[in-house]
Amino acid sequence: MPLVSIVGFGSLLSERSAKYTFPKLENFRKARVSRYRRIFAHTAHLFFQRGIAKIDTMEISSLSAEPCDDPQEGFIVSLFEIDESLLPAFYEREPEFQHVWIEPEDLEGKLLGIRALMCVKYTDEGFKAKIGQAEFDRITRECGIDRIWRDDVFPCRVYLRHCVLASQSFGEDAYASFLDHTYLADRRTTIREYLKQNSDILDELPPESLRERYSG
Repeated sequence: MPLVSIVGFGSLLSERSAKYTFPKLENFRKARVSRYRRIFAHTAHLFFQRGIAKIDTMEISSLSAEPCDDPQEGFIVSLFEIDESLLPAFYEREPEFQHVWIEPEDLEGKLLGIRALMCVKYTDEGFKAKIGQAEFDRITRECGIDRIWRDDVFPCRVYLRHCVLASQSFGEDAYASFLDHTYLADRRTTIREYLKQNSDILDELPPESLRERYSG
């Protein structure tokens, strides 16, 4: 079976974390994506299922990437290969995203000449079309919200800590890239700025059942 390339930009910046999802991944390495920005701008149903979402403070968001017009915007990612046969399960596990083939670059900005799959910001309309109105209604009802993609959410604290630790494990350049090129849903506040105001997030340990998986 052929191999396909996958882009990781949050928890998948850690090879250890990536292997929870893709145990047989190959050739884990650094790359770069241009004209995209990382944003915490959607409700993650999984966080409600795992008991780590905080609906009272709207700290319920996971991470995606979205295209942007700024030629200076971009960030360091992980790049690795998986067996193509794993794609259907990957799509099913991450249904709220649009899965887009992009052209990653090396760290100097030169195109690598390959296509890689990345989880990109979607819309509620697209999500509904993919899973059906009844399933969409079930998910939003279980989360206690009416929309998935939105601009009034904040990062899930346990997940943000997980992503910060994952980026640190990938090197200083990846860590700085995550802090300075990842934004809240307002598209203005960087994670570096957000953590200055909410430094206790980094002390927020996951539940014992998730301690190993959500620690970078």
